Amino acid sequence: MSTTTVPRVTTRRAPHATDDDGWPRMVDAIRESGLYPTRAKAEQVTRTVLAALGTHVTGDERVDLARALPAEAARLIASQIPATHRLTAARFVDEVASRTPGATPATARWDVGSVLSALPPLIGDGLVTRILAQLPTGYALLFGRADLTPAP
Repeated sequence: MSTTTVPRVTTRRAPHATDDDGWPRMVDAIRESGLYPTRAKAEQVTRTVLAALGTHVTGDERVDLARALPAEAARLIASQIPATHRLTAARFVDEVASRTPGATPATARWDVGSVLSALPPLIGDGLVTRILAQLPTGYALLFGRADLTPAP
């Protein structure tokens, strides 16, 4: 009697994307990287930055970003209406500051950097590269990468 082995086909998803603990672990990582005093503050910052990002990432990158993130983060990205024009990185930080009560440009820059630099380990470098390709120059630094694009 012979046995036939059928290869198992699995869909590759980020392990945290379907994990109920994905959102809390993501917020905890951002709390640690941003040195936020409370989990509530880290969650508020995470929600604000991801909602702002959701307006600027479009197309397949938006879909893939939502798929790679925990469900709560995916909802924040997907529920945003895409912007009609892309903001420079500096204007993006200003937008986050305007959405955050009591924020200064410096604290908004810290918040954006804390959240966006936590994304590459969650979503992968390939997706980060694709997202950066559709955004104006300057965003790489916000994602914790060197911006090696030559100035115009």
